[in-house]
Amino acid sequence: MNFAALKIGAWDLSGLVKDPAGSEFAQFLDSIEGKVKVFEGRRQSLRPDIPAAEFEGMIHDLEDIYEKLSIAGGYAHLRYYGNTASNEASALVTRMDKMAAEAGNRLLFFDLWFKKELDESNAARLIESAPDVYREYLRHKRLLAKHSLSEPEERIINTLEVTGTGALVKIYDKMTSAFEFEMSLKRGRKKKVTRKFDNKEKLVSLVRSASPAEREAAYRALFATYKKNSGVLGEIYQNIVVEWRNEGISMRGYRTPISVRNIANNLDDETVDALLAACRKNNRVFQEYFREKARLLGVKKLRRYDLYAPLSTKRSGKKFAYGKAVASVLDTFGDFHPQVRALAERVFSERHVDSEIRKAKRGGAFCHTVAPSITPYVLLNFDGRTRDVSTLAHEFGHAIHSMLAEKLPIMVSHAPLPLAETASVFAEMLLNERLMEKMSRQERQLLLAEQIDDMYATIMRQAYFTLFEIDAHRAIGERNATIDQVTQIYTENLKEQFGGSVAVSPEFGWEWIYIPHFYHTPFYCYAYSFGNLLVLSLYQRYKMEGKPFVPKYLGILAAGGSRKPEELLKESGLDITKEEFWQQGFDLVGEKIQQLKGLASK
Repeated sequence: MNFAALKIGAWDLSGLVKDPAGSEFAQFLDSIEGKVKVFEGRRQSLRPDIPAAEFEGMIHDLEDIYEKLSIAGGYAHLRYYGNTASNEASALVTRMDKMAAEAGNRLLFFDLWFKKELDESNAARLIESAPDVYREYLRHKRLLAKHSLSEPEERIINTLEVTGTGALVKIYDKMTSAFEFEMSLKRGRKKKVTRKFDNKEKLVSLVRSASPAEREAAYRALFATYKKNSGVLGEIYQNIVVEWRNEGISMRGYRTPISVRNIANNLDDETVDALLAACRKNNRVFQEYFREKARLLGVKKLRRYDLYAPLSTKRSGKKFAYGKAVASVLDTFGDFHPQVRALAERVFSERHVDSEIRKAKRGGAFCHTVAPSITPYVLLNFDGRTRDVSTLAHEFGHAIHSMLAEKLPIMVSHAPLPLAETASVFAEMLLNERLMEKMSRQERQLLLAEQIDDMYATIMRQAYFTLFEIDAHRAIGERNATIDQVTQIYTENLKEQFGGSVAVSPEFGWEWIYIPHFYHTPFYCYAYSFGNLLVLSLYQRYKMEGKPFVPKYLGILAAGGSRKPEELLKESGLDITKEEFWQQGFDLVGEKIQQLKGLASK
């Protein structure tokens, strides 16, 4: 296959479902129903002295059901993301979500029996008798036991999720995907040019424009539209927060709202506290960079509009043909390890990539793994920018991570959120290193600045997103904070983050309603900070050890979600429970800032 000649296009979902209205899909759904009924009939087998082999067999039966549900639901969601304006696709998502929730309710008895009803002695017996790959998964389930409710209560929560929080998130996605933006830009003294955008990705790309006026106009257009809709979007967020608190703290007894995410990630609260404390303490590192960037841009102080401004004076950056970008990323992966390249090629060969920009398509980019045995699907909005090439490497890092763990059972194949960004960020660093080798001093300076921009965006920005969420959840949950008050909390968050290094205009106070993670997955964002600081440490190891490091790294990825992160990483000499570990990452960021200053002085 000539990857350099690839053209942008849509993905092929027929490997999942050929025709959602056809008899084959109906029979597939019927087969799931049949398997659920059979499993329900085995409820009486759940006694304290159940043989280990029988218990393991029930786990395998559950995995078969969940994999089939994931195929049906994965198809529905991927089709919907390809066209969020499709009522047919939206209806299928609702139907599949409802089916999954109902099946989950009927299978819930097995999970609750193991977590709450089974005595410690027999639980330990079953865990120790299980294959190694399941042991941490089963231990984690017992850890979650004290936060589990009765079967009727769990059923009610699962049922209401579809029409409750799940529906609110869907409304948020549907609204924001349909937004149209109007950007006004002055040309000369009197002439005013207006541009309209029906896809926010096109608009957001302009925040990295070489033109200060264009950057400002793009941000103003973006936040004007979100602010105009802040009544509904803010109300959606408030209800999501209240629901999160009611279920997590009032009903399940978690210590704090973020503890819900930490324990789901199989991370200790202390580990996340250490990460966030290190980030907060090191905001000065990036403040130093913003002052240096202002100097390089020839301005007294950086405006928030200018945060991602390129150092180049050229009006537009280099444009990449899609095929050339793909080839560059594949060559980078091949230099690291042949297996990594081969896995990435498989995604393209099976046409599991949706790369074109079109109206009503979900914005951004993601990698979605339907099941371990199925090659992942990657959504891009490729526009030819250097950033799009990095995004391509990033999302294919996710795909490689998933495929390295494809031999694991579905229950343990997904890496926990804090490790989920490891391969993606590492892939970006490999690509940047390759690109920099062939550059002049000035080009290296430009790319180094872009790297530090990205480090800010994926470390400090994400950590402060999480700090905002902690404050917002507390304010809404304990004081019934209004939308305007939440906006003020976000504004104060920006002031602490930037100190006096950046001038922040008032409209950035509305940025929080533009961040989909706050709605989709509360407290997700620290996973980016975790992953990026972790990768800085891993990459340093790679530079020091060379090829002998590669098997260790691939081993971390291949573990998927079968190991507790603290224990898995400790085997590689990384103690993530200590603030000092996270400090190492910031020290490397500081070194890169000094490199940038050195290049600027030559």
